[in-house]
Amino acid sequence: MIPNLLSIAGFDPSGGAGIAADLKTFAALRCNGMAVITALTAQNTRGVKAMHVPPADFAAAQIDAIFEDVEVAAVKIGMLACGAIVEEVADRLAYYKPPFIVLDPVLSATSGEALATSDTATAIVRHLLPLVTLVTPNIPEAERLLGCEVAPDLEGMRRAAKLFHTRGAKAVLIKGGHVGGATSDDLLSSGGSYRLFSAPRIATPNTHGTGCTLSSAIAAYLAQGLELGDAISAAKTYLSGALAAAGQLSVGHGSGPVHHFHEVWKR
Repeated sequence: MIPNLLSIAGFDPSGGAGIAADLKTFAALRCNGMAVITALTAQNTRGVKAMHVPPADFAAAQIDAIFEDVEVAAVKIGMLACGAIVEEVADRLAYYKPPFIVLDPVLSATSGEALATSDTATAIVRHLLPLVTLVTPNIPEAERLLGCEVAPDLEGMRRAAKLFHTRGAKAVLIKGGHVGGATSDDLLSSGGSYRLFSAPRIATPNTHGTGCTLSSAIAAYLAQGLELGDAISAAKTYLSGALAAAGQLSVGHGSGPVHHFHEVWKR
């Protein structure tokens, strides 16, 4: 059967990040996508203009509606705009216990605008980290969640991963996109071991939604039966292809989206 995947995240009307990116990724990787919207944003490729956050109990009601009717193979979590929403999401997922949960802790936009209130990071650490299969912070997100500076190198990423484990995380993928260099290197820490995932850095200005896309792809591959390390490797390959083909799209005048259907549209 085709897996049903649920994205719990914010809505980007330009289609590059959040729910839109997640659903595109699920579809490109042959999964059926569903969505719980935690926030509405007015944004485009140049930045976030405004944001509206529905009541936290409405997020819970959406989650209940899905799980009461549909068998969910995996959940991807993105933007959670405030601590109250984090608590509601954690409560419902603890109750329904989906097989896989991938958390991409979105706290700010690539263009710098805040996408979460000051209590969100603390709530994520307290309520969500112990529940999820994998958390995928980049270095700035890791610093916000851990409350300390993370050196932008491999040793700094290792130290950050250890701190995530002390706060209840089962597995953490520290993304090295902010480190720079010829390759994009992400470090997985799980079960007392480390694994480095390296891919050539793609020269493109169109990187809107890369974190959303990677985490959604990992969730899709987990739902299809891949082990965690293999799911991350496959997701990195998919994202590299989407970045390399991003120039085929013409979306906006800022940082455009990656090409989620780069392989599908070839056929």
